[in-house]
Amino acid sequence: MNTLVLAVLVSATSIIVSPPSLANTSPFAIAIHGGAGTIEKSRFTPEQEKAYRAKLKEAVEIGYQVLEQGGESLDAVTAAINVLENSPYFNAGRGAVYTYEGAHELDASIMDGRDRQAGAVAGVKHIENPINLARLVMEQSVHVMLSGQGAEEFAKNHDVPLIENSLFNTENRYKSLLKAKEKLDKAKQTNKDYQAAHSALPVNFKMGTVGAVALDKTGNLAAGTSTGGMTAKRFGRIGDAPIIGAGTFAENESCAVSATGHGEYFIRYSVAADICARVKYQGKTITEAGDEVINGVLKPIGGTGGVIIVDKDGNLSMPFNTSGMYRASKSNTQATYVGIFKGE
Repeated sequence: MNTLVLAVLVSATSIIVSPPSLANTSPFAIAIHGGAGTIEKSRFTPEQEKAYRAKLKEAVEIGYQVLEQGGESLDAVTAAINVLENSPYFNAGRGAVYTYEGAHELDASIMDGRDRQAGAVAGVKHIENPINLARLVMEQSVHVMLSGQGAEEFAKNHDVPLIENSLFNTENRYKSLLKAKEKLDKAKQTNKDYQAAHSALPVNFKMGTVGAVALDKTGNLAAGTSTGGMTAKRFGRIGDAPIIGAGTFAENESCAVSATGHGEYFIRYSVAADICARVKYQGKTITEAGDEVINGVLKPIGGTGGVIIVDKDGNLSMPFNTSGMYRASKSNTQATYVGIFKGE
C-alpha cells in the first residue's frame, strides 16, 4: 500500500512540474523598417519625429498582435506593411515617390520560409496595397513575379479593385521630384547623358522602402518588402524590393530578410539571400552576417542602405550603413523598440 501511495505521489508530482507546452515557449518575433538614408535628427521637428515613431510603433504592434494570438508570420508581415503602405511618411503606397513623368510605379514582394514560395509585383500603378497583391500572386498564380498591366489584369481577375494613380500624390514627394529633375537637368548640361546625370543625384533620391520580417509560434519565417521606387526613375526601372534574394528572402533553416537602400547594389550583390546563406552555410549569427554584407561588402563600393533580419530562434538584427533607418521590433522576450537615427 505504501508503495502504491508513493507511486501515485511521484506521478502527481511529475504532472505538476512538467514543462509548459511548446506553444507557450516557442519564440516569436517581428521587425519592420520604413527606409534608410540621410535621416538626421536636425531635419525633424519634435512633432514630426513623434509622428514617425508613433507610426512605426503602430505597425510593429499590429504585426506582433497577429503573432501573439497564434497567427502566421505571413499574416503578421502583411498587416505591418499595410500600416506603412497606408501612411504618407514612407516611400510605399500613399507615400510613394514620383517617376520622372510625374506618376507612381510601385513594387512589392513576399516570401514564405516554409517552402520558399514567393510572390512579387513590379511597376503597378493602380494597386492600393502592393504587398497584398504580391501575396495573391504567391498563393493564386503559377508565377513568382508579375509586372505592370499584366499584374493589374491578374488583380482584376481576383476582384482586387484598381484605384486612380493620383491617390498616391503627396506634396512633399512632388517637391522632391522637382528638385531631382532640376538636378538632373543641370547635370545633363554637363554630362549630356541621363545615366551619368542620374548617377550624380544625391543618394536620398535613390532609396526608400518599407518591409517586415517575422517568426511565428510554429517556427515559420516570412519576409515582405514594398516600395514606390526611386525618385525620377525612368524607362520602367525596377529595384530590389520585388526581387527575391535581393530585397526579400526567407527560409526556415536560416533567416528572413527585408532590405532598403540603393536597389541596384542590392540586386547585384543578392543581399538578402547572401545574408541567409552566411547563416546557413557558414554558421554565422544574423548579427555577424548582416554586418558583413551591409558594412563589409556594400559600404566600400558605395552601396548604401540597411536590412532587418530575424532568425529561426527569434533573434533580431537591423544593421544599416546610413545616418538613419526607420525601424522597430518586438518579440516575446524583447519589449517594443523603435529607432530612427544611428546610435539609438
